Amino acid sequence: MLARRTALALLFAVAGCGGSTSTHTSAPVATAPAPPPVHRRPSRPPGTLPQTRAFPSATTPAFHTEMAALWRGVVGGDVRAAMPAFFPEAAYAQVKAIASPRADWTNRLVHGYALDIAAAHALVRPGARLVRVDVPSQYGHWVPPGSCYNGVGYYEVPNARLVYRQAGELRSFGIASMISWRGVWYVVHLGAVGQSGVVDDPEAGLGTSAQSSTC
Repeated sequence: MLARRTALALLFAVAGCGGSTSTHTSAPVATAPAPPPVHRRPSRPPGTLPQTRAFPSATTPAFHTEMAALWRGVVGGDVRAAMPAFFPEAAYAQVKAIASPRADWTNRLVHGYALDIAAAHALVRPGARLVRVDVPSQYGHWVPPGSCYNGVGYYEVPNARLVYRQAGELRSFGIASMISWRGVWYVVHLGAVGQSGVVDDPEAGLGTSAQSSTC
């Protein structure tokens, strides 16, 4: 009996000195490793990519962004602001089968674009607001390689209309020619094909787009 009492006393003493008799221990919380950084390649300018046969839309956010840039250039008389709407230099270098396409792009096309922007700027009064750009997609046609000194084909659409509101009145003028690159319309001649420093068919109201066989 004495031995039994001694054993029980020793058991309670050990329990009292050791605190909780639980055998559960807290495991360290595992931390998931951070994912490695994703290095994205910068997107290539569209003009450096090959042409496609995709027909452009005039209802996309990208097209509206381009036309907003064109309008900023017109109201500000600043061709640099309007360049996002203009046919890309790298694309023109692919299109034209001539000796110096990049020089032609700068010295002829962009120079003419600047003169056309200045002419439109003189027409539009302060406070005018762009309403929309009407593109006669039914007149869009494929210009094949081999025509107009072209090594690469593209779609062309003539006589789109830039519609704006000025002093409470709708007015408009034309975009003489737009051509495509990879399914996107770009301005290539604003005022006229073969003439610079003019406004294409300014009208009160919406005006009318006409078919033409420009390339």
